[in-house]
Amino acid sequence: MKLVSQEKRWAYGKAFRAAFPHTIPVLTGYLFIGMAFGVMIQEKGYNFLWAMFMSLLCYAGSGQYLAVNFFSPGVSLFHVIFMEFMVNIRHIFYGLSLLERFAEAGKKRLYLIFSLTDETYSLYFITKVPPDVEEDKFLFAIAVLDQSYWIIGSGIGALLGNIIPFDATGIDFAMTALFVVIMVEQWMEKKNRPSVVIGLVCGLACLLIFGKENFILPTMIGIMLILLFGRRALENAGGVVPQTEPVQGQEVQRHAD
Repeated sequence: MKLVSQEKRWAYGKAFRAAFPHTIPVLTGYLFIGMAFGVMIQEKGYNFLWAMFMSLLCYAGSGQYLAVNFFSPGVSLFHVIFMEFMVNIRHIFYGLSLLERFAEAGKKRLYLIFSLTDETYSLYFITKVPPDVEEDKFLFAIAVLDQSYWIIGSGIGALLGNIIPFDATGIDFAMTALFVVIMVEQWMEKKNRPSVVIGLVCGLACLLIFGKENFILPTMIGIMLILLFGRRALENAGGVVPQTEPVQGQEVQRHAD
């Protein structure tokens, strides 16, 4: 039993070491974006512990930015729920494309579902799992590392907001820059280019049709429909498709974890 436990710790350590280099772009983005959130929540009168606690239990990125505006009297619970749902509705479509992969993750799938963010989702599809690392542990390592960056950034921002007052205008552009970096990384891999083109074309078309305030949901629906009904065509063209087949010999171990 002790030997099995040591083997599992070694396997997780190996997964974290393999995942860390791939999460560095998220690290640089999340520290600054998390700091901006920390400054915002500090300005509402909450200290750094509250900022980190919220990032631990309500890990929602843009949803947390929105939630800060609800820390005032007169905001109804229904309004909070509706606005947060609309901001994070895209995660429904993210989850649909990960059902099979998460089903192979055993008990870890609960945390993988909770910790799914835009950047983590992108890393799941642009990052190749090393052949000597179990996929479920690799995905788990990416998720844990990404959330830890956000928590640390939130705490640092709230602390700095107390000590050094500064204007945080424009700091949230780091999120946009991070998405651009991820898109460029996808484009550099030839097999990922059809997915990039689909996202750009759908986004541009819906922006022109529905306007900047309402284009996100139609864009996500359009992308989902294209991927669902065009899956075979993408496979034949060499496009990226979520890999759901477990590495031989790992399926039993995943369910055991």
